[in-house]
Amino acid sequence: MKYDNYIFDLYGTLADIHTNESKPYLWKKCAAILTELGFPYDPHSLRADYHRFIEEETRHMLESTGSGPDIKPEIDLRKVFRKLMSPWMSDEQIDLFAITFRVLSRDKLTLYPEVPAIFDAIHEGGGRVYLLSNAQSCFTLPEIKVLGIYDMFDDIFISSDMGCAKPDVRFMNMLIRKHKLDTGRSVMIGNDYNSDIKIANKVGMDSLYIETETSPVRIPTKKIGATYADLTHRQPRLEYFKENLI
Repeated sequence: MKYDNYIFDLYGTLADIHTNESKPYLWKKCAAILTELGFPYDPHSLRADYHRFIEEETRHMLESTGSGPDIKPEIDLRKVFRKLMSPWMSDEQIDLFAITFRVLSRDKLTLYPEVPAIFDAIHEGGGRVYLLSNAQSCFTLPEIKVLGIYDMFDDIFISSDMGCAKPDVRFMNMLIRKHKLDTGRSVMIGNDYNSDIKIANKVGMDSLYIETETSPVRIPTKKIGATYADLTHRQPRLEYFKENLI
């Protein structure tokens, strides 16, 4: 094995996803659901409060953590959904509404075909597989289970649980410290050079950039800054991993 630890991004790297929080249907249905639960909303006021509460939570977090080019705080949307409803709602009720919100906003969620085989090849060679995802655990954990890869990770790190997101180096360091990872024997795999590749470079870790449908606008390979770059097939490939990383 070339590496001991393989750290993956999720959305756009392992799974093809498309969400749209702008569609009127989402806010109409969610307003109707909340009204039935005793929290009367119309679609316009619900959408306005949702974004206002996100701004409030983000501002509060920035006040406690400070701001700067290397700091990227991540709020937990559960706090926003709780504000839309009631502080007395149970965690289970909040998560159920969060999942409903996500499903209504989601147009597509598909695992790239060769991901399970890649994970199997890593594990068969004695490597470990970790997830480092900028996401919300209230609906991302259920989506990982729907994709069928939840049990294939040795550990899962989601930004909303940690209070910071890529490329904030604190996020990667939480994973490194917990599992005592040797950065020289670890590689970060992702489809976003602004977050995945940047955070790997900050800790002196090798990286693989996979250009997919949701990657940023293409720039020269040298500027991407990755150790490896697969710009041809728009999804992770077992053959590429075997030739270069495993």
